[in-house]
Amino acid sequence: MRAILLGMVRQPLTPEQIAAGQRLGAALRAARGDRSLVEVALAAGISPETLRKIEAGRLPAPAFGSVVCLSQALDIPLSDLADVWLADTPVRQAS
Repeated sequence: MRAILLGMVRQPLTPEQIAAGQRLGAALRAARGDRSLVEVALAAGISPETLRKIEAGRLPAPAFGSVVCLSQALDIPLSDLADVWLADTPVRQAS
């Protein structure tokens, strides 16, 4: 049983992964524009606190499903968010 549990331990995030999460959070915040955090979180099906943590970079590796739903709620192609994760690329503000 112990060997099975050891295989489930999550590795700590690297500094690069943390920086990528901070870029993603900043891009999502910019794309949200004047829309309220609560409005966007509810449209994405996540809690406002989760969105707050993502935007602040305190949740640097959000669940893939959350990112997909945020891309839809903000009308941002998922590939644009992937580009932000991989390199410092700005995302347009929501209209």
